[in-house]
Amino acid sequence: MHDSFDFNDRTVLVTGGARGIGLELSRQLAAKGAHVIAVGRDAASLDALAKQLHGSVTIQQVDPGTSASAEALSQWVAETRPQCSALINNAAIMHHTDLTVDSQARLDAMSAEIAVNLTAPLQLSVDAAGAVGSSLLGRRQRHLRLAIAPKREAAVYCASKAALRSFTRSLRDQCRAAKLPIQLTEAVMTLVDTTLSRAGPLRKYPPALAAADLIAGIERGLDEIWIEKTKLLRIVHRISPELAYCIMRDR
Repeated sequence: MHDSFDFNDRTVLVTGGARGIGLELSRQLAAKGAHVIAVGRDAASLDALAKQLHGSVTIQQVDPGTSASAEALSQWVAETRPQCSALINNAAIMHHTDLTVDSQARLDAMSAEIAVNLTAPLQLSVDAAGAVGSSLLGRRQRHLRLAIAPKREAAVYCASKAALRSFTRSLRDQCRAAKLPIQLTEAVMTLVDTTLSRAGPLRKYPPALAAADLIAGIERGLDEIWIEKTKLLRIVHRISPELAYCIMRDR
């Protein structure tokens, strides 16, 4: 655990910052006195956020699924917002794909998920860590979704998040070994009421509460934030990984 983290007067980059959990993160961070750089693909959502938060947000339309987009975003931040001192990797997509069916659509969906969920966060994170020497990002946050037990219908999504979880731990160890003043926090997210997952009978956690829990954990300087039902999943997984897998498989 690090020292407490204060968002007041900080500039925070939030990917996927105009929809779902990201929208609530942008709203709540602005309420805490932060200036938010909200990145997203949907221009209408970004424009609506800009009108809502007025001078507390800068919007930037970026498609993380395209080549070189993360690199271009890092360069833009370095050149135009050098005061940026926090990154929350929130953007993600999930395709409910049957991998046993051979089709070009399946391959395209796999490539898109890996680009958005893994490649872009990795590049942004490495660029942010490397920029410490030039004072771009003094301390940094990571936002990681559920990667403990995979869902049957979201194989690529779960694989990308498991890889991101492993990467986060390794990068955290490297930063600490180098004695860099960087905080890396991963959030293990519960099932939240957004368009990312399919509608169903299970109760979904409100995005506003998920965002509040995430921000509170970062402010406390936690390495890991287990949100809502994932606290129980963590215990179950420790006792029986197979039971945790069975619980999550068809969720």
